[in-house]
Amino acid sequence: MSGLLELVRPDLRDFAGYASARRADVRGSVWLNANESAWRNPADAGLGANRYPDPQPAALRERLATLYGVSAESVLVGRGSDEAIDLLVRALCVPGMDAVVVAPPVFGMYAVSARLQAAPLVEVPLRDDAEGFVCDLDAIADAAVSHGAKLVFLCSPANPTGQSVPVDDLLALARRLAGRCLLVVDEAYGEYSDQPSIAAHIERQPNVAVLRTLSKAHALAAARIGCLLAAPELIRVLRNCQAPYPLPSPCVQLALAGLSEPALAQTRGRVLTVRAERERLLHELPDCAGVRRVYPSQGNYLLVRFEDAEAAFRRLLAAGVVVRDMRASPQLGDALRISIGSPDENDRVLAALATGRAAA
Repeated sequence: MSGLLELVRPDLRDFAGYASARRADVRGSVWLNANESAWRNPADAGLGANRYPDPQPAALRERLATLYGVSAESVLVGRGSDEAIDLLVRALCVPGMDAVVVAPPVFGMYAVSARLQAAPLVEVPLRDDAEGFVCDLDAIADAAVSHGAKLVFLCSPANPTGQSVPVDDLLALARRLAGRCLLVVDEAYGEYSDQPSIAAHIERQPNVAVLRTLSKAHALAAARIGCLLAAPELIRVLRNCQAPYPLPSPCVQLALAGLSEPALAQTRGRVLTVRAERERLLHELPDCAGVRRVYPSQGNYLLVRFEDAEAAFRRLLAAGVVVRDMRASPQLGDALRISIGSPDENDRVLAALATGRAAA
């Protein structure tokens, strides 16, 4: 058994999972093995939705592998990144025993999945300094070792705080945790970042896994497609723990079309627009009345502190602009997260907050 598989719950290391009809390696022209309807639904315009989909569509795995620079055997596709987070916690953490380490304020699904699995949650808060929020990697390593953690989740670029962690620093952390813990780097916003992906290092550092999604830069949030990039032996275990048919065929077709070269060219152009708009707002928001601080960001959002966050939130709503209220998050009692929209939408943000300047 590889050292990586020793991180998996003992009762799941040899777990075969559910053998669905589509997992069987058989070929034919008359399909009578899954109790499906032989007829398409009257509303089915060529989708073939009367047949169960491939649990791990080969064409999509290959396309994602090419996009992210890994082998297809290192790709698990599923219902957004959320499913991969849940699968990792359920497959690696024995309830009540194996801990999960996070660095709040951060994306809340890591903690949700840990709680649902009764996995102890260990928090190592980010430090808020003059340059922005900073992740204390030494403290994270110490916490993971001392609490017997099986998983460390780091978001880079971090949501909602915006900072990235250098790949060399992540690799140093992974080496410290080797044989003890899996380091999961959530790169949901990686397309917007100056920081390269750590995915290229998975083969040499197998206790690293990477989360990616088509929901953000690729504009396919409603399709609910994400993936985990990890060592093939871990991917095989997680596939056995996954629901039989995670991805609807129409969503897979949409994803493949959205990852074509012409579509990717448009996506890259839009990413450049978002990055330029992010810098514009970073420099213009501080001039709005009541803005205390705007944090630099490597994602498609900015975290903003206000003298009166409630008043700012209401001004934006009155202008029809909905932003994310972060005041319930640790260390963010005065903050809102503003996604970077189109130039016109960003102008509306600035205009709404400028009304407060006029009133002041």
